[in-house]
Amino acid sequence: MTVELGDLQDCFEGVIPAAVATLDADGVPNVSYLSQVHMVDEQHIALSNQFFSKTAANVQATGLATVMVVSGRTGAQHVLDVVHVGSLAHGDVFDRMNAQLAAISSQHGLPQVMRLRSAEVYRVTGRRAVHAPKPPEATRAPMPAGVSLARAARLTARIAARPEADAVLDSALDGLVRELGFEAVMALVFDPATQTLNTLGSRGYAREGAGAEVTLGDGAIGIAAAHRQAIRFNDVSRGHRLAVAVSNVADLDTARLIPLPELAAAQSQLAAPIVSRGELFGVLFAESAKRFAFTPEDEDALSLVGVQLAASLRLAELEAREPSGRVVPPPERSPDRRFQVRYHTHDDSLFIDDAYIIKGVPGRLLFHFLTIAAETGRQDFTNREIRLDGTLRLPELKDNLETRLILLRRRLDERGAPVRLSRPGRGRIRLDLVARPVLEVVA
Repeated sequence: MTVELGDLQDCFEGVIPAAVATLDADGVPNVSYLSQVHMVDEQHIALSNQFFSKTAANVQATGLATVMVVSGRTGAQHVLDVVHVGSLAHGDVFDRMNAQLAAISSQHGLPQVMRLRSAEVYRVTGRRAVHAPKPPEATRAPMPAGVSLARAARLTARIAARPEADAVLDSALDGLVRELGFEAVMALVFDPATQTLNTLGSRGYAREGAGAEVTLGDGAIGIAAAHRQAIRFNDVSRGHRLAVAVSNVADLDTARLIPLPELAAAQSQLAAPIVSRGELFGVLFAESAKRFAFTPEDEDALSLVGVQLAASLRLAELEAREPSGRVVPPPERSPDRRFQVRYHTHDDSLFIDDAYIIKGVPGRLLFHFLTIAAETGRQDFTNREIRLDGTLRLPELKDNLETRLILLRRRLDERGAPVRLSRPGRGRIRLDLVARPVLEVVA
């Protein structure tokens, strides 16, 4: 008899721990709780093997086990009879379970304790529902299969039609909220030099959070990036919020910290890594105040949009290498007003009127623009001249200049700074000043 598992997807979300029961060669039972039960396909599941030496010994002796899984949505319980078919220590199933276990460990403050030894694959030979005195209450069914992917496909076509990097990002973020129904989303880009993910923009939060950083391997976002595997939680009320885990706040320079956007009372989280041409490009992250907000199809849809976002941003980067046409000169600024700029050379951090703005390459770029404007009055620049200027120390390969300029422009807008960046033409940058900068350099 063929046993199908597709209608039990809610039981494999890890909201309520599963249990596995085995017998040794003498018939003595053993029961253990499981961190993960992963549905491999309609007839197979994989169990996480971490510490359960007794369970492993019993399965080796008999090849059999019984697993009870529970729906986190309804509380319905199901018992699965399973036969062991093999162990996996690498490959897609193992990698996915390993990443999810790392996220679970981080959620409970045990990042170095729970390690996946192997993914134990079982064939399901029988299933039966556990009788409940009070039947589970019916809940709203998820969106019919195929709807999210169809909407994502239409969104990727619109993203691909956008000619400039800013429009590409806005199209992706707006579409994820308006068309795919995500409550809150953010896009982060990976910086190999600092091993951090930097927020480019967001939707659905109280603030955009441009420039907020997540260290590779920290929280759901950092773990998804480090493992290059999607992380999905549909009930984070049972643990700590996992957008970003900070293990040692004392080590942070709070004066240079941009808080990550946060959704109050988030119940569901989904982090999808963006991998382009075999390299990590960034992460798309979504949150919802509802439990069970995200399905495996939502995960696929978010990943699909992420791939197109990376491709379109890379294309915009190439097309902006040469400036287009002539531009109208900027208006004259007021000579009476001043604002203070303090630039720290050790980390390229920049403050305006004692308020932290940005650091790293974007900070270096902004100080470069302000210095030239203060010394010569020039406010227009091109991508080409920036790349040719060795003093800016841009990475020789894949400098991601366009994404850095997006981050810088949005950070200045969010802070309401007296200096802004605009794009008067493709491959051109304009420094819009409402006052004169007074520059200070600190070693």
